Amino acid sequence: MAKWGQGDPRWIVEERADATNVNNWHWTERDATSWSKRKLKEVLEGLVVEGEAGRCEIGDLKHVEGEASCNSRKGKLIFFYEWNLRLSWKGTVKESGEKHKGSVEIPNLSEENEVDDTEINVSKKKGEGDVLKDLMRTEGTTKVREALRDYLKALKTEFTLGMILPTKAPGGQELPTERKPSGNTMQDSVSPQSVDTVGVKIPTVRILMREMFNSPADELYSIFTTKELVQKFSKCPAVIEAEKGGKLQMFEGCVSGEYTELVPSQRIVLKWRCRSWPDEHYATVALTFKDLAAQTELQLECKGVPVSAEESTRQCWKKQYFEEIHILLQQSQDRME
Repeated sequence: MAKWGQGDPRWIVEERADATNVNNWHWTERDATSWSKRKLKEVLEGLVVEGEAGRCEIGDLKHVEGEASCNSRKGKLIFFYEWNLRLSWKGTVKESGEKHKGSVEIPNLSEENEVDDTEINVSKKKGEGDVLKDLMRTEGTTKVREALRDYLKALKTEFTLGMILPTKAPGGQELPTERKPSGNTMQDSVSPQSVDTVGVKIPTVRILMREMFNSPADELYSIFTTKELVQKFSKCPAVIEAEKGGKLQMFEGCVSGEYTELVPSQRIVLKWRCRSWPDEHYATVALTFKDLAAQTELQLECKGVPVSAEESTRQCWKKQYFEEIHILLQQSQDRME
């Protein structure tokens, strides 16, 4: 038996007042069911399938039954998911212009089967239009499988932010975290000297992003500070108290924080975190609005992001914020025309 204080540090479970899962020893589980339902709707609804026969579009996710979870033990993630899904689709025959409807059923999406082996059944309401049914069975099934892969990729990256915490080397030093080099592009970049420590003591990075929006600065500022507009682009109920010290909660609690500075049409500063990050750990997000006539350049600085969550945090801002706001602005312009 090793003496006190000796032995392989990977086997040492440290007592922590904040109950942090040090060295990833304990079995921890997160329920991914509600997050998955939202993500499945996001990746599946609106898929467009086109071919010589005509054009089809996936409609609503009519039926979602099942559950999903992620477990962490000894530095490994284990995923469980089982879903029974039914989607509607509608299409138009190219030659005749006839319109037809049908459904897509996925009776057993689970970790027991590869996506390519998952059963996908396409049906159509009575009548002609079998050419559209055939289109959905071929090209449509391919697109649905791609969307399911996107969901599983997000489950294993975006949802699991912070579940595997840094381990400790002998002497209490955190083991170095390997970081992939990031390109210094206009869309996003990482400062070359951006590793620092904020909140809970873990290695963190600073993320910089820039995005152009076809909107004046005051309108874009309102989208980030008005509850009704936030709920429109996030497609979820939200808590938005746009004042200093006011609370922020979005995406069914996956993102939360607090407003620390607001300069109308110019700047917003937030304490911001993902639910899967270590408890009490927040990044500092600064949004700067640069008015360029009919357009606005939004500059994002996000300091204190856990190293392991660098890429998923960037994707969160790109996919769940920027791309959805672009769609909202386009819909607003279409209504005005």
